[in-house]
Amino acid sequence: GKYVLPHDDAVSARVTRASGLATVAYGFVLEGGSVEVDGEGTILTSEQCLLNPNRNPSMDRAAIERALCDALGGTKVLWVTEGLLNDHTDGHIDTIARYVAPGVVAVMEPSGSDDPNAGVMHRLIDELEAQSDAAGRRIHVVHIPSPGRVLDEHGDVMPASHLNFYIANTTVIVPTYGTASAEAAVAAVGALFPTRRAIGIDARAILAGGGAFHCISQQQPS
Repeated sequence: GKYVLPHDDAVSARVTRASGLATVAYGFVLEGGSVEVDGEGTILTSEQCLLNPNRNPSMDRAAIERALCDALGGTKVLWVTEGLLNDHTDGHIDTIARYVAPGVVAVMEPSGSDDPNAGVMHRLIDELEAQSDAAGRRIHVVHIPSPGRVLDEHGDVMPASHLNFYIANTTVIVPTYGTASAEAAVAAVGALFPTRRAIGIDARAILAGGGAFHCISQQQPS
């Protein structure tokens, strides 16, 4: 109910028809940005998002875990607590923690003494490092810089994240926000994807409406 866009719930079926694929529907709410998977049975998500009563109020944690594993082919769900301050998405995982390889999750580290999400980031790192994935591996956390304090035209903190990158076949598109962290963040993300080039593109206009590049796209497997 946050963004009323006519026919947005029909997009996925249009894509599958255009691709010549069957549409598989499930009876629960799940945005693409609310889950990360490692391709080997592990699903990563946040309590703030998937346990939020504005999504699936009739489902408890156990029911959500069963639904996720059934829909996404997983065997284990890892939970973190919460997302960024003023996050439009109620803590989508794709703004705070991204799988970059099996067993390896990228998170942000605070930039500057006034980073509004410093506490969230430190807690997230602790939560991830204490968990193991479906294969029994302890999660290895790698750090990239945070954009720090990014304000909108009203002076309010925006949920800016360099982690909301989009992974294409040859390129990784990294959102930037006109902050001093941009160059280092693009280089750090690029180091995680050595077979792709990393490009930073200003995402402030998109963030003003909610999200960044990964939020407004979805990869289509070959």
